[in-house]
Amino acid sequence: MKIEILNKTDSEIKFLVEEIKPSFASALRRIMISEIPTLAIEWVDFRKNDSALSDEVIANRLGQIPLTFDTKVYNLPKECRCKGKGCSRCQIKLSLKKKGPCMVYSSDLKSDAKDVKPVFDKILVVELFEGQELQFEAIAQLGFGKDHVKWQGAVVGYKNKPLVIIEKDVAPNNEFVEHCPAGILKIDGNKLVCTDPLKCILCMQCVEISEEKIKVETEENSFIFNVETASGLKPEEIVLTATEILESKLNEFNKSLKKLK
Repeated sequence: MKIEILNKTDSEIKFLVEEIKPSFASALRRIMISEIPTLAIEWVDFRKNDSALSDEVIANRLGQIPLTFDTKVYNLPKECRCKGKGCSRCQIKLSLKKKGPCMVYSSDLKSDAKDVKPVFDKILVVELFEGQELQFEAIAQLGFGKDHVKWQGAVVGYKNKPLVIIEKDVAPNNEFVEHCPAGILKIDGNKLVCTDPLKCILCMQCVEISEEKIKVETEENSFIFNVETASGLKPEEIVLTATEILESKLNEFNKSLKKLK
């Protein structure tokens, strides 16, 4: 297996993985989306809500706010020593008290834990008009994206590694360059060249316009992953955690197979 990081920011990572099976790529993607434990608001106790939105709608909006957290500190409720009863190691309290007229944002949430806060400050919760009040206490806990989308770890997509093949007798033509939406075709001297095949989006426009003198193929066992965090975790944390979970699943499967002998 060969891995190459193509691009990396605070919220997104793009990497190339070679010499893996399509089934492995699919499993890795599913784990990153639905089996990475992340933190989200699960319970909301409203003390007062005079806004135009119902308790249920506001609670749903609060659940969608991604929260930062220390992965080494908190446990899943079912794995905690309190056995899911609720303690500081598996639950975090957040509160809010606002009076209109004002806009209520995610930054208005006050957390009992220093490491837990909204990833983004300007997520709108609700607008309060003159005389309206909103007051509640909320409980956040770890969960999985497979149980509810509010715990989804990341938005993940992948594609096979593209191969752009240009025949030697293809005359340099500006029409090819102009019709490439990825902008990876250019004329270099008397030749038409592809500057970066990995950026090809597989639209096949160049194949059609050139009457198949330009060919676009894919490598069956090489994949380009694009991982954008949708939680309080960094994209590289999501990838590494997913590989650990996949390894654990394979080890468990191997143990089960041995029992059949």
